[in-house]
Amino acid sequence: MIQKWEFHETEINGLIQVTPFNAEDVRGCFTKDYSREIFEANGIPYELAEVFYTTSHKGVIRALHFQRVKQQPKLVRCIWGHVWDVVVDLRRDSPTFKKWLSFDLIGEKHNEILVPAGCAHGYLVLEDSVVSYKCAEKFYGEYDDGIMWNDPDIGIAWPLELIGGEDRLILADKDKNLQSFAELMMHYAEF
Repeated sequence: MIQKWEFHETEINGLIQVTPFNAEDVRGCFTKDYSREIFEANGIPYELAEVFYTTSHKGVIRALHFQRVKQQPKLVRCIWGHVWDVVVDLRRDSPTFKKWLSFDLIGEKHNEILVPAGCAHGYLVLEDSVVSYKCAEKFYGEYDDGIMWNDPDIGIAWPLELIGGEDRLILADKDKNLQSFAELMMHYAEF
């Protein structure tokens, strides 16, 4: 079975759902989840600066992260497992400012999203998972920032029942101490 490339715009400008090339046979599968040539042929200029992976246990929330400066567009795919992925538009001049969209990224489906600069990104891990980030800007720790996962102004409806409830949630200390959306808007004019 062969799955061909597909690109679908979302309500948030620049946030694109991507179905990569995938060929399956008796051996397993071959997946090509990025090709500069194919992206450009579909009107999506995107060049990689770095690639990294996270391995997470069921119940982890990797909160709403972004870089304040040298913003980091990223192509995100769950290689193995299942994550409930969230993108929040933080661009003040965007018609979808403060809107969030969610996506089920599932290893077996090979689906991915292209997250544009100016958006926060996070996910809830529904099964032990490995997630790939193919970034168009490198990571700068000094610009790393985020918004708390349960910010009331953004109001993300995290499906915590799928991990057994909020008491099963796993958060890093970093993510427990993130700012609110209101604090972000007071301190940073570039969003």
